Amino acid sequence: MIPYILLQIVLLPILAAPLVYLLGRSIGAKVGWISFTVLLYTLLLTFFVGISPGVYEAYPWPPIGYFGLKADGLSIPFFFTIILLSMVIAIYSIPYMEHRIGPNKGALGLYFTLYLLYAAGMVGTVLSTNLIQFYLFFELMLIPSYFLIAEWGYGERGKISFMYFMWTHVGAVALLIGILSVGFLAGTFDLPHIAGSAIPEALRIWLVAAMCLGLFVKMAVFGLHVWLPHAHAEAPTPISALLSPAMIGIGGYAIVRIVLTIFPSTIKAITLLLGIWALITMLYGGAMAIAQDDIKRLLAYSSISQMGYILFGITSYHYLGITGSMFHYISHGTCKGILFMTAGAIILQTHGLRSISKMGGLARRMPLTALCALIGFLGILGAPPLNGFQSEWMIFAGAFSGAIYSGMSEKLLVAVLAIFSTVLTAGYALWTVRRIFFGPLPHELAEVKEAPLTVTMPMLVLAVVTVLLGIYPEFVTGYLIPITKPMLGG
Repeated sequence: MIPYILLQIVLLPILAAPLVYLLGRSIGAKVGWISFTVLLYTLLLTFFVGISPGVYEAYPWPPIGYFGLKADGLSIPFFFTIILLSMVIAIYSIPYMEHRIGPNKGALGLYFTLYLLYAAGMVGTVLSTNLIQFYLFFELMLIPSYFLIAEWGYGERGKISFMYFMWTHVGAVALLIGILSVGFLAGTFDLPHIAGSAIPEALRIWLVAAMCLGLFVKMAVFGLHVWLPHAHAEAPTPISALLSPAMIGIGGYAIVRIVLTIFPSTIKAITLLLGIWALITMLYGGAMAIAQDDIKRLLAYSSISQMGYILFGITSYHYLGITGSMFHYISHGTCKGILFMTAGAIILQTHGLRSISKMGGLARRMPLTALCALIGFLGILGAPPLNGFQSEWMIFAGAFSGAIYSGMSEKLLVAVLAIFSTVLTAGYALWTVRRIFFGPLPHELAEVKEAPLTVTMPMLVLAVVTVLLGIYPEFVTGYLIPITKPMLGG
C-alpha cells in the first residue's frame, strides 16, 4: 500500500491550491488542467484504496485525540464519487468559466483554487473519524462554495450566497452543539471509541435532534430547504453540478456514519417520524420540479426530492434500505451531475437561455447533450438498466421489509405512499426531455451547435458510469452490504 495514501487524497488538493492560484494568474483557464491532474492523481489513489478496503490512518492530534482517516465499505463509494465528479467537472469548468469570467486570468486562477479547496472539504468530511475533524471539513465545504456563488453566480448572487451561507452555517452550528455535547459526555471525539451507552438516555434524543438538524439543513429536507433552489439555480453551473450531486448527500452519509452508529436505538424509535418527513420531501420536491420553467431551478427542486429518497432509505432501519440509500447518493451524483452539465451546455450554446418553454427540438442540434440528458433523467426516475434503478428498488424493498418486520402498519402505509412519488419523478423527467429536445425547433435556435468536447466528454464519462453501475451494481453493493448488514442485522 502507498504510504500516507489517505492523507495524500485529502491534503494534496489543499496543498496544490496556492500553486494553482499563482499559475492561474499567468495561464488563465488552462490552470484547470492542473486542477484536473491533481484530482486524477487522487482518483488513481482511490483505486488502490478500493482494492484493499479497510485502510485506516491515525495521526496524534493533542488535545483533540487523533486526526483519523478511514476508508471502508461505507466511505469508499462516497469519496470515489466525489473525486470522480470533481475531476470531470474540472474539465467542464475550463470552457464554461472562461466564457463566464472572460479574460481575467487572476479570477480564473481564484476559481480553480476555491474549487480544489471545496473538493478537499467534501473528501475530508467523508474520510474523517474524529468529530471535530469532521466539523472542520464540513465547514471547509461551506466557505469556498460561498465565495464561488458570491463571485460568479447569476442573478442576485450577493443575497443568494448570503442566504446559502447563513442557512448552512446555522445548520453547522446545530451540528457543532451536538458534536461538542457528545464528545464531552463520551470523553472522546474519536468516533471508533464513542459509546452511545455512556451518554444518559434522557439526553440522547436532544443530541440526535441537534445533529440531525444540522445534517438535514445540508440535505435540504422539507422545511429546511429554502436556500437550495436559490443557491443551486444561481450558482455557476459547474458548481451547481457539485453542490447537488456531491455535497448535499453527504448529510445522509453522516447520519449513517455518525448518528446511527452512536445512537441506533434512538434513531430506531423515531423512524416513523423521519419516514413521514422524507415522504413529504419526496413529494414536495417532485411537485415543485414539475412547476418550474427555469431548467436549473427544476433540477434544484429535483435534488430536494432525491434527498427525500436517501432519507427514506435510512428510515427503513433495514440493511437493504440503508444500502439503497447510500447507493442512491452515487446514482443521484452521476445522474444529477450529467443533468446540471447538460443544462450548462444548453445555456452556453444558446447564449444564456434557461426557459424550458422557449426550447424544443434541440436533439437535432445537440445530439450528444440530448443523449446524456436522457440517460440522466432515466437514471433519476429509476429506469433499468441504470444505477438509479438499482438504488431505488433497494430503498423500497428495505422500506417494505423494515415495515413488515417492525409490525408497524403506519410504516407500511408510508412505504406505499412513497412508491407514488416515483410518478412525480417520471412526470417531470420525461416531460422536461420532451419539451427541451423534441418537437419543433424554434427559429432563434436554428443555428445552435453541439457543445465542445471539453463540455460533452465529462457528461459522457458520467453517462458510462451510470450505465455500468446499473448493470454491475456489485461494484457498489460489494462495499456497502458488508458494512450495513452487521450494523442492523438481516
